[in-house]
Amino acid sequence: MSQPTTRLTVAQALVRFLSAQYTERDGVRHRLIAGTWGIFGHGNVAGIGQALLEYGDVMPYHQGRNEQAMVHAAVGHARQLDRLSAQAVTTSIGPGATNLVTGAALATINRLPVLLLPGDYFASHAPDPLLQQLEHPAGFDVSVNDTLRPVSRYFDRITRPEALIPSALNAMRVLADPAETGAVTLALPQDVQAEAYDWPAEFFAERVWRVRRPAPDPVELAEAARAVRAAERPLIVAGGGVHHSRAEGALKALVEATGIPVASTQAGKGSLRHDHPADLGGIGHTGTAVADDLARTADLVIGVGTRYTDFTTASGTLFQNPDVRFLNLNITGFDAHKLAARTVVADARTALEALTEALAGHRVAAAYEAEYRAGKERWDAVVDAAYRADDEDAVPTQTQVLGALDAVVGDDDVVINAAGSLPGDLHKLWRARSPRQYHLEYGYSCMGYEIPAGIGVQQAAPDTVVWSLVGDGTYLMMPTEIVTAVQEGLPVNLVLIQNHGYASIGGLSETVGGERFGTAYRFRSADGTFGGAPLPVDLAANAASLGMEVLRAKTVRELREALAAARAGDRPTCVYVETDPAATAPGAEAWWDVPVAETAAREAAVRAREAYDRQVADRRRHL
Repeated sequence: MSQPTTRLTVAQALVRFLSAQYTERDGVRHRLIAGTWGIFGHGNVAGIGQALLEYGDVMPYHQGRNEQAMVHAAVGHARQLDRLSAQAVTTSIGPGATNLVTGAALATINRLPVLLLPGDYFASHAPDPLLQQLEHPAGFDVSVNDTLRPVSRYFDRITRPEALIPSALNAMRVLADPAETGAVTLALPQDVQAEAYDWPAEFFAERVWRVRRPAPDPVELAEAARAVRAAERPLIVAGGGVHHSRAEGALKALVEATGIPVASTQAGKGSLRHDHPADLGGIGHTGTAVADDLARTADLVIGVGTRYTDFTTASGTLFQNPDVRFLNLNITGFDAHKLAARTVVADARTALEALTEALAGHRVAAAYEAEYRAGKERWDAVVDAAYRADDEDAVPTQTQVLGALDAVVGDDDVVINAAGSLPGDLHKLWRARSPRQYHLEYGYSCMGYEIPAGIGVQQAAPDTVVWSLVGDGTYLMMPTEIVTAVQEGLPVNLVLIQNHGYASIGGLSETVGGERFGTAYRFRSADGTFGGAPLPVDLAANAASLGMEVLRAKTVRELREALAAARAGDRPTCVYVETDPAATAPGAEAWWDVPVAETAAREAAVRAREAYDRQVADRRRHL
């Protein structure tokens, strides 16, 4: 008996298939592909473009201005929804496709799902070489889309219609897999997109992908409990996996039962509310003094959903107790085994709940609790000082900008940032009040992420107030999605901080002997350096020209008023402020390895190398 079939083009079949895919976790269902971003060219306009028009009633379409930014928006959407819902991104061939690479790398590094649908060459090779096609001497099956292979968790090129069926199913499997997710790429030759095929009806049936919560192995769990009971100075490092698993409640229950303190990575900040007595704030190079001091003396470091990047470990120099050991709770074995750790390979929430039960009756010493609580109190005073503005009519510093924002935001507002000097200040100083409030993309630290990510978050949570914090350097990288926010009617708030250059890299350059070379936005001086007057660039006027309401603030008082007005508004709004360049943030509490020239004629580089040699001597291999 023959199967019922439906005759559609490959692009039409793909869009219909995507519209019927769902995830489910803990009994709650989400659309797996909630919408599709697209910029059309000759690689996708007649295929995916026509299909999105045909099925606009079941697949929402969003118009972007830059392909990389569309991926960032999709990533922001996925992160806000704990990876349970994703968006697709379609582009033409050529530069449209290669513009996806940065966004794909960001998604995969941060373990966040996004589906990429770039156009490709003709599978028939009939019109070769077509416009924008790369002719590679290694073979005619190579295209620029192959640059997406190393930054994708799954990649396939659909060169025949029937090949779409297994490939689309595998793509959904990876997107919904909490251990394997990231960027997924289906490269679509433009002639195949438009080719018709008789599809089995089952291909379009509603399909639910259950997001697993794997439980810990009993032997691993028992060993983990023994390690915790034996430790005198345990410290939890909360990573992004806590949020992805919605394990914040389970972490809080473990901490309150045992008294073990928590320090957080950039992705994990907010795992505990800032005013919880066991929350020590950020850890590592951009961490707090109390967190880093405890890390240096910890005898057991319990990593929960963290990748242990170099910022977290201070490039291998942070955990200095000679007897320190590691216990990692992680859904991926790859990350769980880092630092020669004891492992609990499981879902973060499930593992934390099981560990809490296994530790019934155990609590750290009262003296240890008193020690870290006193350290937390001292650090709170540091934050107060950085936020405080004694003169309301003065030009604000960057940390006073954060203080003014802290006074305005609601508990459920989302604050987004990714690059520059702001991530360090935020990790040290921001007082996260809810699990989703602190949204830092620091796996790839990609300039240009903040504005499109704000759009994605706003789409995922329409009733949430969203703040995209952007420095002038980041703004100049990718302001174009302001137009998208205006077009979509999304009231994203942009806080645009003007300090006339790359402040973060300028400071780093100074410490490594680079003398701030090439880091300022200024006219060229007579000596050939860029030390002249600031450039006459008006970024606020630019934001206004793209459709934003712009509020200019020159003083702390005006800044507070502008932020309050922006939060009360209902349209995309930019709060523009030039800051006092004086450094008011606390310095780094731990090292970060940026190699310095081993030989140099300039004195600054010589001194920097001497300091580097002293610091690198503290690096440990945890075996």
